[in-house]
Amino acid sequence: MRLIVRMLLAVVCTTGLLASSATTAQAVKPKPYCVKYKCIALTFDDGPWPYTPELLDTLKKYKAKATFFVLGRKVANRPEMMQRMVKEGHEVGNHTWDHPSLTELSDEDIVAEITSTQEVIYETIGRYPTMMRPPNGATNERVGERMAELGLPQILWTGSTLDWQARNQKIIKQRTLKLAKRNGVILLHDIVPETVKAMPAVLKTLKAKGYKFVTVSTLLGDRKLAAGEIWPPRPKKK
Repeated sequence: MRLIVRMLLAVVCTTGLLASSATTAQAVKPKPYCVKYKCIALTFDDGPWPYTPELLDTLKKYKAKATFFVLGRKVANRPEMMQRMVKEGHEVGNHTWDHPSLTELSDEDIVAEITSTQEVIYETIGRYPTMMRPPNGATNERVGERMAELGLPQILWTGSTLDWQARNQKIIKQRTLKLAKRNGVILLHDIVPETVKAMPAVLKTLKAKGYKFVTVSTLLGDRKLAAGEIWPPRPKKK
């Protein structure tokens, strides 16, 4: 009888320990990818464009993911490029329909620029973007309020290559490498052919330095941006 009691007690204790271990295991969440690795987000604006497939080839070769802030009017003309972006694991963001300076538009026109682009992207890839980027980074309190109403955070950058001005493959490469830093968000354009040509060397160099190329959402990890929020935040003026 005593032996049976001891055996029952042992089972109860073991079960309790296993349950406790399981609870502890459940409570320990894995760290976000970019806590573990040195990440960088390469972002490309104003496409899709005829140069975009070449860029996608390069990204695929280096197993790199990127975020594309696209224009609605171009999405409508190049659905196959958009579908390939999503299929290969890239992220799509809203960059308005026609690239106006949102701060110069009426509230009604701001909303129209964004919602028309949301709809054409949804019709093309079957999902709505969860973020937007104001053309030229032009935003203010009023634009932020409209984005809050539409449920979209505003994504800016930690560094811009100004590739659309440079139009020089060597300069674009140098600027991108100089701007690279952990958790950086780099602004580029897939409508600039010299940028697309510079990317193999950029990716090869940064990969050798230990960088992982991720989407903006992966870079954010567990952090949830508020609708209308500007991220990365602009440096405060002194």
